[in-house]
Amino acid sequence: MTVPPPSGERLAPAEPSAPAHPADLAARLTGFVRALRTHGLRIGPAETVDAAAVLAVLGLAEREQVRAGLAAALLRTDGQRGVFDAAFDLFFPLGVGDPEAVRRASARQAPDRSDPADPAAPGVAAPPDPAGPEQDPAALREDLRARLVAALAADDRAALAGLAGEAVAAFGRYGGSGAAGRPGGDGWSAYQTLGRLAPETLLARVLAALRTGGAGTGPDAGPPDLADQVLPDEIRRRIQGFRALVATEARRRAAELRGTERLAERAVAPSPDRIDFLTAGRDQLAELRRTVHPLARKLATRLAARRRRAARGRIDLRRTLRRSLSTGGVPLRPAHRLRRPARPELVLLCDVSGSVAGFSDFTLLLVQAMRDQFSKVRVFAFVNRTAEVTDLLTRGTGDPAALARRILTEAKVMGHHGNSDYGSALGEFAERHLDAVGPRTAVLILGDARNNYRDPHLPALRLIAARARQVHWLNPEQPSLWGTGDSAAPDYARVVPMHCCRNARRLGEFVARLLPV
Repeated sequence: MTVPPPSGERLAPAEPSAPAHPADLAARLTGFVRALRTHGLRIGPAETVDAAAVLAVLGLAEREQVRAGLAAALLRTDGQRGVFDAAFDLFFPLGVGDPEAVRRASARQAPDRSDPADPAAPGVAAPPDPAGPEQDPAALREDLRARLVAALAADDRAALAGLAGEAVAAFGRYGGSGAAGRPGGDGWSAYQTLGRLAPETLLARVLAALRTGGAGTGPDAGPPDLADQVLPDEIRRRIQGFRALVATEARRRAAELRGTERLAERAVAPSPDRIDFLTAGRDQLAELRRTVHPLARKLATRLAARRRRAARGRIDLRRTLRRSLSTGGVPLRPAHRLRRPARPELVLLCDVSGSVAGFSDFTLLLVQAMRDQFSKVRVFAFVNRTAEVTDLLTRGTGDPAALARRILTEAKVMGHHGNSDYGSALGEFAERHLDAVGPRTAVLILGDARNNYRDPHLPALRLIAARARQVHWLNPEQPSLWGTGDSAAPDYARVVPMHCCRNARRLGEFVARLLPV
């Protein structure tokens, strides 16, 4: 199916004006919805029907309007927009095949074959493809970099999009097809393209081009010092935008090779609440921290609604019968026993070693944001020694990213070595801090239970479980890894319930179940 481009853009297909067949469009829309559902977005039949109505009203002429309209029909929160945009670019691309910029470059390189004196006339070997192996890679790279400098300096979005297509065509292909290539091993790589082009090294050249052109020297320009500080950040932002265009183009081309739905399932980054704690990078962890307070507000709102619904409790038969005397013995107004559930006390015992630091950090911030839902919260951290860090958590609201670092530097959580030792930490907690656990206390132990082949000290965990109202172990590893290598998870799971909490969504669901209604 050919998708018409937005204003000012051209499609690669030969017939851009051909209308889209309704069946093809419906199949594309339902595939798009399936891909979003795969990534955890809750989209029902009603939202899908609304999306179809959006396409019927807007048509396909203005791509960005279609993007905005489908987002309004299908999305519920801002955190889902990243997944939506990546999937939209796959299912509703600007075109198929080589972008127009690549075809124009090929046309510029190709001589006129109608000239009989032309060496590329019929019967003579064709000239090399500008992106092919016979083209000088160094000259092609330098030409692309020079044009990229000009486009970044002018902030020309259309030129940047065209250069992204040319760069992927020139440097992004790997593997091959046919006898020379491995079947199914060919594809397109944004990483390979950006590694060859290295746009981040063009910052100085773009700044020089802007200053040579007189940027920032007009009558409304700010102070030179301020301009010198702001301009590099603006160029970095433009370079980051170009990198995103390259990634989008590489995904589009890979989707043509391997199938759009298959690539959408594997190549689209998950939403923040589905990011795996153990594999999250620095930027993803920062994004997770930004979702803590919205998640806490959502959980608190749900708990308040559940408590209101459950406040009536069971029917009080004696009071109901007494009321029925005024209505001729018919119980028109049932009386209920009012429930006043007490808020539990919470004790957190967290492994803050490097292997699970992201998981513990996020959980600590979530509990800190929801501390009003508990009557008392005490937090203990450990690597191989246990120390109370409740005060550090209370004073850490200003810089949540530095919370784990402050715990490691200010609390005595390590002894003579820096490796995790759950047995030693549990034993020290049972010996020195057992007074924090009482009959109303819920204890949460956070960690992967990887004990470096040391004694797990199960009696200490049994002592804690005997004193507490409930004890739960939250493990960020998938259950198939429990018991492998130095994991003592099966031993601890025989004493207390162990739950898999790999992402923020599962963690939030567990915390909501933990609180009484």
